[in-house]
Amino acid sequence: MDNTNKFDLQYFLSDMSFKNWAKGLNKNDIAYWNSWVQHNPKHIETVENAKAIVVGINFKPQFLSNEKVDQELSKILPKIGLKTSTKQPLTKTRPLNKTIYFSAAAIVLILLSWTSLSLLNDHNTITHKTNFGEIIDLKLPDGTSVVLNGNSEIFYEKDNPRLINLKGEAYFKVKSIPSTNAKFWVTTNDLKVEVLGTQFHVNTREQKTNVVLDEGSIHLEFKNGDVTKMIPGEMVSFSNKSNEVVHKKVTVETPYALWRGGTYAFNEIPLKDVMLNLELTYGLEVRYSSDHLKDIPISGGIPNQNLKICIAAIEKATGTRIINKGNILQVQENPIY
Repeated sequence: MDNTNKFDLQYFLSDMSFKNWAKGLNKNDIAYWNSWVQHNPKHIETVENAKAIVVGINFKPQFLSNEKVDQELSKILPKIGLKTSTKQPLTKTRPLNKTIYFSAAAIVLILLSWTSLSLLNDHNTITHKTNFGEIIDLKLPDGTSVVLNGNSEIFYEKDNPRLINLKGEAYFKVKSIPSTNAKFWVTTNDLKVEVLGTQFHVNTREQKTNVVLDEGSIHLEFKNGDVTKMIPGEMVSFSNKSNEVVHKKVTVETPYALWRGGTYAFNEIPLKDVMLNLELTYGLEVRYSSDHLKDIPISGGIPNQNLKICIAAIEKATGTRIINKGNILQVQENPIY
């Protein structure tokens, strides 16, 4: 029997597990429904509509007490040239003051409404942020996959999950929507990436933005107004400060998105470039006892999700000694070698 028709709006709204997933309340439910959505993309529109209903904002009417109104009036009336009296209450014999009284009360209500609206707008932004050394896999509401590297952050408006702001480093596998040709954007301090459906890597570290295209086609719109089109296997770097665009072909010597599997993969990469990844991912500072240590080449895989293991692997590969003191890594000669 075909059960496709049973997955209608009412089905999801009546499922408590689905409601927990929509509200992010239960880890098991979140894991289950993330997997379910991934394997049932044809129901994504119904799922998103149900989720929007579940997490929709319920407005509860609130009424101000007389004491609250008096308190706020005592703050507002002096600012508009009027004085409040504690000896004589406002009476019907002073209709003008009564009018002003209720006008001021209306102002109070408007100010409180603005405050409430501001708070609601804060909840309209979805943020995903990683700790130092943490790598997480995300599935956006439109079906796009994102792998977020350590010490990185993405955020977007709840009603527009295809317009992403990125700080740090991430790998995107964008879900295409052929029926509408809906575009997907990633915005950084330097540029905007525009795509329909493809796989690419974005790194906003080192005072610039690097974009590497694995599959498909994307357009880059730089902050200076220039636009360029990328082809697979190409890296483009741009800094808004220097206004310089660099194009180069990606080779095995380009360690761009090889961190996704929990391992850095290098091929004759100088130690200084390897250590730079640790600085940015773990929020550390690296110092060298001698400048020649910076140019020691490294090849092979280095685990990147455990700092101690990562340091031990680098020490073994380079014959150096790396001392970790607080947030400073001191690289020095190892007398054993």
